[in-house]
Amino acid sequence: MPEQSNDYRVVVFGAGGVGKSSLVLRFVKGTFRDTYIPTVEDTYRQVISCDKSVCTLQITDTTGSHQFPAMQRLSISKGHAFILVFSITSRQSLEELKPIYQQVLAIKGTVESIPIMLVGNKSDETAQREVDTKVAEAQAAAWKCSFMETSAKTNSNVKELFQELLSLEKKRDMSLSIDGKRSGKQKRADKLKGKCSIM
Repeated sequence: MPEQSNDYRVVVFGAGGVGKSSLVLRFVKGTFRDTYIPTVEDTYRQVISCDKSVCTLQITDTTGSHQFPAMQRLSISKGHAFILVFSITSRQSLEELKPIYQQVLAIKGTVESIPIMLVGNKSDETAQREVDTKVAEAQAAAWKCSFMETSAKTNSNVKELFQELLSLEKKRDMSLSIDGKRSGKQKRADKLKGKCSIM
């Protein structure tokens, strides 16, 4: 099957129970479930604006365990962008991202031009925090990637996370708003606002 250029594949990695599925479901469906159901691999599609036309944002929610290394390698080789999720309540979950990051590096060869977001989920659980924001920011700097804290439960920074990830893509101009035409006109209108005055 030939690769469709209008698909933009984002792969979500992280340890079991950090809230990968919750983040994806909150973004795609606007829902949140409290129960934890382990994922093997799910793919969700969302239509987005891409190079002034429409393309499909394909989000692959991967397993939290290391039982399927071949699936993990395939996801990395096909992925255009990566979200590495840990829970701010678990230092171990941040540690578990290190081999995944190394594998992305090994398969892709470089991460310079690849959008990667390090995400500290469960930011609503401040009392249980084990990973200081500064520690995560330092890790993101070492990995040359962006960092954001989110909460799938309170819907904090979920849409912003995907918007930020798309804005990191240099090769294509992408955004979550489908109606790119309207926003272009809107920009022009905003530019004109400051320039004309009624006499």
